[in-house]
Amino acid sequence: MKFTYSKKEKLKSKKLIDQLFSEGQSVSAFPLRLVYLQTAFDDDVIVKTGVSVSKRNFKTAVDRNRVKRLLRESYRLNKAIYFNNLTTQYAFMILYIGKDKPTLTEVENSMKRLFEKFTSKISE
Repeated sequence: MKFTYSKKEKLKSKKLIDQLFSEGQSVSAFPLRLVYLQTAFDDDVIVKTGVSVSKRNFKTAVDRNRVKRLLRESYRLNKAIYFNNLTTQYAFMILYIGKDKPTLTEVENSMKRLFEKFTSKISE
């Protein structure tokens, strides 16, 4: 798996996002929550991912966009480590549920904890 986050890997389907929140399971590592659903895609990607930040906790779009940028970057850097050996396809939504503005190292550490929890949960 490459250290990229291409257009094919982004979760954009409204129908799939609705299905993800209605039928999906979740794993949390504060301040992040991962909602995931095992599914099948037409293209050959293993994981399609989206990120979201609450408007309630971050009023200005500048702050929300900054947190989303940090989430996407830490996902891009860590996905190859945790998802290389996955055989089934998943849809992910990574939610930032904290109230304070994070730094890249904080987001990256919690992203690693989140992915470790996810891999241990699916291996059960």
